[in-house]
Amino acid sequence: MQALNFPPADWQMSLKNLVTDPAELLAMLNLSAEHLPAAERAAKLFGLRVPREFVALMQPGDIHDPLLKQVLPIDAEFVDKAGFITDPLEESEARPVPGVVHKYKDRLLLILSGACAINCRYCFRRHFPYEENRISGPAKERALDYIRTHTELREVILSGGDPLVSSDKRLEDLISELSAIEHIERLRIHSRLPVVIPSRVTERLVRILSNSGLQTALVLHINHPQEISAELTDACLRLRNAGITLLNQAVILRGINDQTEIQVELSRTLYRSAILPYYLFLFDPVKGASHFDLPEPQAQALAAQMQAQLPGYLMPRLAKEIPGQPSKTLIQAKPTD
Repeated sequence: MQALNFPPADWQMSLKNLVTDPAELLAMLNLSAEHLPAAERAAKLFGLRVPREFVALMQPGDIHDPLLKQVLPIDAEFVDKAGFITDPLEESEARPVPGVVHKYKDRLLLILSGACAINCRYCFRRHFPYEENRISGPAKERALDYIRTHTELREVILSGGDPLVSSDKRLEDLISELSAIEHIERLRIHSRLPVVIPSRVTERLVRILSNSGLQTALVLHINHPQEISAELTDACLRLRNAGITLLNQAVILRGINDQTEIQVELSRTLYRSAILPYYLFLFDPVKGASHFDLPEPQAQALAAQMQAQLPGYLMPRLAKEIPGQPSKTLIQAKPTD
């Protein structure tokens, strides 16, 4: 078995040393080169990006590893299925100024960065026009002015891409500006970076979030219990001890986490790591990823089976996002007949 070698535990160094070549990824995991032509073809649609720390959590020799299946480009991405589109949540209709997505009354998203440490193949923003939505220079001021003038807002959500690819200094400056806006009470950060590169949770980042003056929540994106490393657990405990609320949102992915035992173990493992299950989403119909979709009745049955085994506080809310609705739409768990 080939040893997996990784760069030092420096998150910025890790970002510079991502695996972006399908051949390298397959070789690191001792997988057959027969998978390479399809991976190279699909990577032209949406590039391969995966941190070496995340590769270390995969099982060498297993092409069906649940973490690998989330990142490995495959030919199924070329399937053009009806209803699967480039903007499944119609976010283009909710961008009043560049970098701002304002869909719900008292909260909005700031697209802080278009970059990610990892390209998840199911990403609903894999076609998002990030170049047109950069929050820097005049665009940043326009976004902040929008927030200042919309006094119905109570919460700002930093999103992306991944907002935590930004430096601690950039985050600190922006959070300071947001905390100075009188009607903003809450800050939420949606990120996968601590999961795939746990060293991103620096001492300075913890201090910035705990001293922001805003009620602060970090929403992680973890789909499978195998993603929860000891390093991530340590980082989460430090965040919780600093007063940061930790939540998780997952998406149901066919063939990866659509089994009851996996979802139950995910909820239990999250809680051991100081993270509360928050949402379990039905798949957003994004073009190029229809092979991940699980029909809604099967998702409802899955949720019913989870409810039979979990206490209420460990049961994520089954939901989907319907464009134009004033909030996420909750889906009722329903046993199969």
